[in-house]
Amino acid sequence: MMLRGLLITAITVCLFVGDVVAQPRPSNPEAGPVYLDPQNVDEDFSVQGEYVGWQQSSQGYRGVRKSGLQVIALGESKFAATGYLGGLPGDGWFGGERQLFEGERAGDAVQLKRDGFQLVADGQLAQLTREDGSTAGEFHKVQRTSPTLGALPPPNATILFQGEDLGQFEQAAITPEGLLQSGTQTTRAFDSFRMHAEFRLPFKPQGRGQDRGNSGFYLQSRYEVQVLDTFGLEGVENHCGALYKTRRPDINMCFPPLAWQTYDIDFTPARFDSQGQKVSDMRISVWHNGVPIHANVPIPNKTGAGRPEGPDPLPTKLQDHSNPVMYRNIWLIDRSASPSTFHNEMAAVVLP
Repeated sequence: MMLRGLLITAITVCLFVGDVVAQPRPSNPEAGPVYLDPQNVDEDFSVQGEYVGWQQSSQGYRGVRKSGLQVIALGESKFAATGYLGGLPGDGWFGGERQLFEGERAGDAVQLKRDGFQLVADGQLAQLTREDGSTAGEFHKVQRTSPTLGALPPPNATILFQGEDLGQFEQAAITPEGLLQSGTQTTRAFDSFRMHAEFRLPFKPQGRGQDRGNSGFYLQSRYEVQVLDTFGLEGVENHCGALYKTRRPDINMCFPPLAWQTYDIDFTPARFDSQGQKVSDMRISVWHNGVPIHANVPIPNKTGAGRPEGPDPLPTKLQDHSNPVMYRNIWLIDRSASPSTFHNEMAAVVLP
């Protein structure tokens, strides 16, 4: 068995960075262990992840199709998996039927089943067979990287966080590795903007629902773009990438926990007339790991526990939800500046 990682539920030691105390906030102790380092995890972590290969959707060679597979660790050797004819989400599969498996570890491999099929995965290879033992598919593990990971800010962008300076956030804390913890907000309020940010979800295999790496970008403290480990799930209104309880992402682009992920967000707040009456809804576009999941959509109201809508801009929050979600490389371009300045700056950025 691989070395057990850092367990947030048992942490009593603070990590000091200068005068800033970076103390991971405890999760629900009933949710089991929480891992922050991909080099120190349980034995199930190596099997979890994304696989790409082929699947025979019908008899004969014409029925062979590229397919994707996402294997999800659920703790205590339990697993689920989701199959996608066409490829992985955002890379061949853009909606349609999902094939759902469930199972558990058996020795060095994981065995999962659905009606008429068995799937065996060992962390490198996954093989799909029918009840009669014939091969129906084969998948090899891959590790995708967002095309905007590490995106550099253009000239005159506002650097919110790049590893050391916490001046753009209130009551913020960083780890010795230079990562920003959730549970802070910007010191400034921005009107309309284009933001780039990178985040990493903890590996919390026994967590369920909203207690599995929960945080969020509360834009202007009013509208939450959810951050949550919903790898391999359907992608509904309270899953990763959703406008919380308001609009689900067009596709669930959540990578496995402990992988770095990106949001690129284009945000225009609601507008109000001189009498304080709203004349237009907030509009937003979001690219999750380089794939559009909201395309200039109107959002008619604040989301969840957000502040009421109004004409004045408010700070943006990185929500603390008692989960150790980490952030890095956060910057934005203020679109309330002159249009020519905004477009010249955006021309220097490689974004989706």
